Amino acid sequence: MNKIEFKSKAKTQQREKIIRIGLIALGIISILTTLGIILSLFEETIAFFREVSFVEFLLGTKWTPLLTPRHFGVLPLVMGTLLIVIISSIISIPIGLGSAIYLSEYAPKKARRVLKPLLEILSGIPSIVYGYFALTTITPIIRSIFPNAGVFNALSAGIAVGIMTIPMVSSLSEDAMMAVPDSLRQGAYGLGATRLEVSTQIVVPAAFSSIMASFILAISRAIGETMIVAMAAGSTPKMTLNPLESVQTMTGYIVQISMGDVPYGTLEHKTLYAVATLLFVITFSLNIISRRIVKRYRRSY
Repeated sequence: MNKIEFKSKAKTQQREKIIRIGLIALGIISILTTLGIILSLFEETIAFFREVSFVEFLLGTKWTPLLTPRHFGVLPLVMGTLLIVIISSIISIPIGLGSAIYLSEYAPKKARRVLKPLLEILSGIPSIVYGYFALTTITPIIRSIFPNAGVFNALSAGIAVGIMTIPMVSSLSEDAMMAVPDSLRQGAYGLGATRLEVSTQIVVPAAFSSIMASFILAISRAIGETMIVAMAAGSTPKMTLNPLESVQTMTGYIVQISMGDVPYGTLEHKTLYAVATLLFVITFSLNIISRRIVKRYRRSY
């Protein structure tokens, strides 16, 4: 090796070392940021549970921390969140999966190049715009069909959240189905299968792990949605499964407390951290479930 080649190799190794150190530093920063968020949540949450029973918080059916007498049962907020998730999933999962099947198995390449970016535009719209759309467009339509529906109702918010999460299901599912080898499709066609049979019995099962991951990701997004539910669902914590009534979600309550009307350091303010911690635990659990599903049902080709 001559002197020039030796210097070139040394410079390359030095650059790679700098890049490696930079990547490690970025990884450490992200880990420390996550740990900081967790510690800040748990510190105030522990202080909250010094004054409120953990059993009352998880199993109580009344949530009135700002009123007298005060009750700290979080189940009404969980029920409101669950109602929004159910409604949005009914919208986003079938439409998103159907769109993915069409784009992957039926649409010509030219149509796919146009339709997929148009569909993904929905994911770029700010959530506050969806909230305004739900309040000014979806709600009047619902009230024209169901006159007893409130101005703020779970159905309107759930539909808007469902529309917002359609691209998430569609894009991830379509990418997963496009990754299925064409040899599986050609083999099924060679055995006389129709395009529908190939799509539903070959391609979808082959991409099942990634499709399920997209479903869980959409559900997690619906659980964590804030502005749509704060604007369209209302702020009435109640134990109900009636989608025409006003409800309050966990994120909606966090927005309410974050407005600054509640003094910092009070028990009422600490409820924000308790609810946020519960929300974190739920979404974290869903992420773990998603990873387990992907790991268990992943197929290598």
